[in-house]
Amino acid sequence: MAMVEIPQIEDGQSIVNTAPETKMFQDYKARPGDAALITMHTMPFEGSVGLINQLTATRLTRKGYDVALLLYGPAVLMAAATRGFPTVGAEGFPGNLSYNKQLKVLMKEGCKIYVCRFAMAALYGMRESDLIPGVQPIHPLDVLDITIEYQRKGALMLSTWTV
Repeated sequence: MAMVEIPQIEDGQSIVNTAPETKMFQDYKARPGDAALITMHTMPFEGSVGLINQLTATRLTRKGYDVALLLYGPAVLMAAATRGFPTVGAEGFPGNLSYNKQLKVLMKEGCKIYVCRFAMAALYGMRESDLIPGVQPIHPLDVLDITIEYQRKGALMLSTWTV
């Protein structure tokens, strides 16, 4: 059998073409009044979608959009200020608090973060005082109404459901 000789990839090398000229689409920025709503009904750490949506919200905020991020269902757990191990705020493993940290970045940069009170209390026994400061709890009926509000603004809307 013939042996195929391929040089070993090393840290810092790229395995895909990342040159700026390979970008296919214009780097859009928000126009005055542009808004975006990202809604997430997903379990933290069950996949990458939660963090990817937070990073998308960060990018939209930096492009100048008026961004709101709605966490409902199991996604409310991302906004718990009581996370950590062995103590609150300590990372039990690298990246353990990545959701919390990114939510704080988002709020610092002007994104509004909303969480559903029903999911907090009925599903997870979270109190409003358990939330990261600055995260706004909303009534469960507001989950639909925030979507209508942003739709009427003509907002970019991204919704993720995982089960």
